[in-house]
Amino acid sequence: MTGNSTDGLAGQARALAAGEVSARELTERALARIDGTQGTLNAFRRVRAEAALAEADAADRLLAAGERRPLLGVPVAVKDDMDVAGEPTAFGCPGDFPPRRADSEAVRRLRAAGAVIVGKTNTPELGQWPVTEGPAFGATRNPWHTGHTPGGSSGGSAAAVAAGIVAGALGSDGAGSIRIPAAWTHLVGIKPQRGRISTWPEPEAFCGITVHGPLARTVADAALLLHAAAGSHAGDLHRPPAADLLGAAARPPRRRLRVALSLRPAFAAVRHRLDPQARAATLRTADRLAALGHEVVEEEPRYGPVGLTFVPRSMSGVRQWADRVPRRELLDGRTHVNARGGLLLGGGVLRVARAAESALRARVAEVFGRFDVVLTPTTAAPPLPIGALDGLSSHGTNSLMITACPYAWPWNVLGWPAMSVPAGFTDSGLPLGAQLLGPSHSEPLLISLAAQLEAEQRWFELWPPVGEGVLGAAA
Repeated sequence: MTGNSTDGLAGQARALAAGEVSARELTERALARIDGTQGTLNAFRRVRAEAALAEADAADRLLAAGERRPLLGVPVAVKDDMDVAGEPTAFGCPGDFPPRRADSEAVRRLRAAGAVIVGKTNTPELGQWPVTEGPAFGATRNPWHTGHTPGGSSGGSAAAVAAGIVAGALGSDGAGSIRIPAAWTHLVGIKPQRGRISTWPEPEAFCGITVHGPLARTVADAALLLHAAAGSHAGDLHRPPAADLLGAAARPPRRRLRVALSLRPAFAAVRHRLDPQARAATLRTADRLAALGHEVVEEEPRYGPVGLTFVPRSMSGVRQWADRVPRRELLDGRTHVNARGGLLLGGGVLRVARAAESALRARVAEVFGRFDVVLTPTTAAPPLPIGALDGLSSHGTNSLMITACPYAWPWNVLGWPAMSVPAGFTDSGLPLGAQLLGPSHSEPLLISLAAQLEAEQRWFELWPPVGEGVLGAAA
């Protein structure tokens, strides 16, 4: 199936500015798609039907008056770890959460760009797992095959975009939580430089390992959403310099790049196995980059003890969030284990872990003295079946997570940009992704390279079976 001119964020923005469609029409279409898929995909925790239509009407008045903004009147969704005024932020947890009084900075910037926020998407409890399932909301399912997960923890955002409910959505990424669902739903997902999108009202999220970023069908749309949401708040701990994100999506790399092909993940206390089909997908991507004129050489980054610095930060973040939950007794037992771990590993251990970051950066940066980009699989396995983590102990859950998804999390420790791009399908039709990794502040380079690859691959022309049905019914 191929889409039409209003399938993407940029296409919708152009159609709205030209008067070819109204914001109310696009928002009504998105709300109808939510309604038509919620029983199947279960992508949304909160749907803002009345509020979104009011926002769309306001956008139509601005458009009629000649105002233009990057996303004026375009419907988007955000993950339920971001505050939207008047809505609770449950972050995947059960219980009754009070409505937030103000938008988070990322949502405020989306509104300033003119976006209409149609709802908040599902995420597992405190974003801990690479599946989007839990007693608070059930299971969010993959539009490519509803017996499988779309990934996590930004699985609701990925499912909503992959199915064509909205053209773009924000997620967050603390250990691959944008890139994993992007890979498993045939999307582009960007984990930007730490601080590129503000995490305010948190000065930083999960002790600096978590960032917000976009999920979209095309590189240009992902860059547009990142551009719209990017920017700092005065209270942010991390404030990177501005970057030309939109321009990067419109041009190929300025020169031939050296790409390091890496198939070995950073060390973790679990034996890794790269699925042969995931390996083949990454090698195909390497061949395509070579065919585009880039030099691809097998080389492994020197990760060192990066895993030892990740765990204290991750568990401390879980503990901080768990302390805010209205009814902690409703939380998953594995959340309690991680929160206790955060208590034990906080304080001095956490300070040591954070202090080690600069040395780890210097160690890993050595590869960028010889290469421009690192290419890896996004995940070591195809999308997991629904229920794959059910009934597992904390140890069993962590082992399965690390086995399936060992490639993404080191870049969260380093704080550097990373992207997942579509890399084909398994023999049974499940999506796979390849990961582009760069040094500090390298989003423009990664976006430019991904856009060049996309122009040759045209992965956005493929839609999942659920997406075809939704678009056909809602057109």
